[in-house]
This record gives sequence, C-alpha cells and structure tokens, in this order.
Amino acid sequence: MITIQKYVRPQSLEEAYQLNQNRRSRIIAGMLWTKMSSGAVNTAIDLCDLGLDTIEETDKQFSIGAMVTLRQIEQHAGLNAYTGGKAAAAVKDIIGVQFRNIATVGGSIWGRFGFSDVLTLFLAMESFVELYKGGIIPLAQFASMPYDRDLLVRLIVKKTPGSFSYQAMRAQRTDFPVLTCAVSRLDGQYRAAIGARPGRAMLIKDEEGLLTGGINEESAKAFAEYAAGKVPTGSNLRGSAAYRTHLAKVLVERGALELGGNA
Repeated sequence: MITIQKYVRPQSLEEAYQLNQNRRSRIIAGMLWTKMSSGAVNTAIDLCDLGLDTIEETDKQFSIGAMVTLRQIEQHAGLNAYTGGKAAAAVKDIIGVQFRNIATVGGSIWGRFGFSDVLTLFLAMESFVELYKGGIIPLAQFASMPYDRDLLVRLIVKKTPGSFSYQAMRAQRTDFPVLTCAVSRLDGQYRAAIGARPGRAMLIKDEEGLLTGGINEESAKAFAEYAAGKVPTGSNLRGSAAYRTHLAKVLVERGALELGGNA
C-alpha cells in the first residue's frame, strides 16, 4: 500500500506542474492502480478542480480531458458514432461500471500500461496528447517515450474519415486481457495497434500496401502475418510469447475482415 503525507488540489496547471517536479509527488488521477502500489507519496496531486473532465466535440476533432472517466468514453454518443461503437466495445470489460466511473483517460494513457485497452484503442485513431510543457505530440510517439514529470492535459482525436474494429482476448470477462488489437482504416490507410503483449501497445501501419487492393481472406491473413511479425511478445501468467504471437495473427485478421465486411 502507499502512504500519503499531503493531499493537494491545485487551482492551475502551473501549480500542478510545479508540485509534480518533486520526485516524491504523484498525480493520483482515479487512484485505482496507484493505491495498489507501495511506497511513500509526499504530495498527492488531484487535478479535479482544473476542468479536465469533459469531452469537447467539434466538426474536426474530440478533445478529451485527462480527468474524463472511462465510463464517459463508453457512453459518449459522438465518440461512439465516429468509431462505430468501438469506443464502448474497447472499455466495456474493464473490471466493472464502478471502476470505469473512477478510472480516467489521463491515468490510462499516461500509465502506458501493458494491459491497456484504452491505449490500444486510441493508437488506432489519429490521436495526439497535449502535454503541459511538451506541447501536442502524436500518441504513438508518446507511447514509446520514457516517463517524466510533465502533465498530460488532454487527448486529442482527429475525426479522420475511417472505420474501426476492436478485438481482445480475455480468459474471462473483466479479467486483464491476454492480448488487445484495434484495426483501422483512416483515409484509405490501414493500421493495427496491438497491446497486452504484455508490453505497451504498439502501432503497425500497412506500409507494404497488403490491404490496399481490397480486403479478402488472403489479404487479411497476409496483413495479420506482417503485423504479428513486427510486434515483439513476451510471457507472463496469462500466456506465453508464442501464444500471444498466434493471437496477434488471429485478432488482426479478424479485425481486417470486419473492416472489409467479411467478418
């Protein structure tokens, strides 16, 4: 368990940033995974007073505040209309409704957890993160960066014309995933995000144009083999590396076929 010496609700991003520069301070977000860690936290920083708990939708993008909950993602009509319901599908098996009412997008994205459905989902879109000091950068770039003391302000999702598929393998519903997979077509460009490998989710683009001639069983299988070959996997108590590589092929193929209307 963790012990907290001081709890602070900063009134500005600058105040939150300055507090977070102390290595014994911590942004607590929903505090769901934080409470399962161990050690002493000098200052727990709660961003709940900074107005980061809304999803703003325009004709061009979604701006998702760091304190938006996974339940808000699950229920947001505009986001689910854009993704064809895949936003809700990606988060619906994360523990339970009570958990999703507290878990935040910022905590999920910042954590870059190896088991994250959320990171996998948004990697398949044209997504960016806004950092308080680091500015706006692509989510795929952020996903591979080391942790630092900056603040994640919001997630930005461009409304690039496209379609999406989301697949996940779990031993049972609400369990941590054995593997996650999102496949998308954005402006005719195909990509696959694969997570729970068990490392951070990775984005693979169809740089060889395996699907550009049309999606059928043969081309979907070829793209699945290509994507699985690009993604390193590992073993843990939920599955072996070989099993995860096999799952990657299966889930990417299923996702591609769904995009092609052949599922």
